[in-house]
Amino acid sequence: MADEVILLDLWLSMFGMRVRIALAEKGIKYEYREEDLPRNKSQLLLQMNPVHKKIPVLIHNGKPICESLIIVEYIDEVWKDKAPLLPSDPYQRAQAKFWADFVDKKVYDAGRKIWSTKGEEREAAKKEFIDILKLLEGELRDKQYFGGDTFGFVDSSLIPFYSWFHVYETFGEFSIEGECPKIIAWAKRCLRKKSVSETLPDSKKVYGYVSEMRKKLGVD
Repeated sequence: MADEVILLDLWLSMFGMRVRIALAEKGIKYEYREEDLPRNKSQLLLQMNPVHKKIPVLIHNGKPICESLIIVEYIDEVWKDKAPLLPSDPYQRAQAKFWADFVDKKVYDAGRKIWSTKGEEREAAKKEFIDILKLLEGELRDKQYFGGDTFGFVDSSLIPFYSWFHVYETFGEFSIEGECPKIIAWAKRCLRKKSVSETLPDSKKVYGYVSEMRKKLGVD
């Protein structure tokens, strides 16, 4: 009997994109269910993630797995016969988890502040965001991907934010490539992968959504 895999998600969620990329990398067929967030959460979402009530949620044979990095690691462990996302070496594995956690805790918040604030607060967020990317460039060094020659866990964690770069640059009034060229070169390498290029939404579509959000927040 084939596995039943359902993903509860939202098209512009960089956290959901991670999971979709991992599923694509492993060649897993699944049912995608778009959630109407934030106000109209489905009963299934509330049932499957009663603690945080957030997407993404992967439902595998009726059992829910929550939090994007945990889901990606679960996918990597369950479908071992396909190309691994995490290295087998314990130290390298720990390092990959560290940097993915760094992305989780730093990139989203700084990026959000760039488009949702004004003046000095926005300038501070922009500086923080650039500093974060420079730290990531230091880890990337001259490697093709964060893990070396193959696309892996850290790459799948960070690349979804590329679809939001246009938002950050436009509202922050700066060039990410001008500040962090290695990150852009890395992103372009990632985009050559079908799992990435077919997952990431159009940056102009993301920009349109965020523009409406700014109006609701009274930022414009």
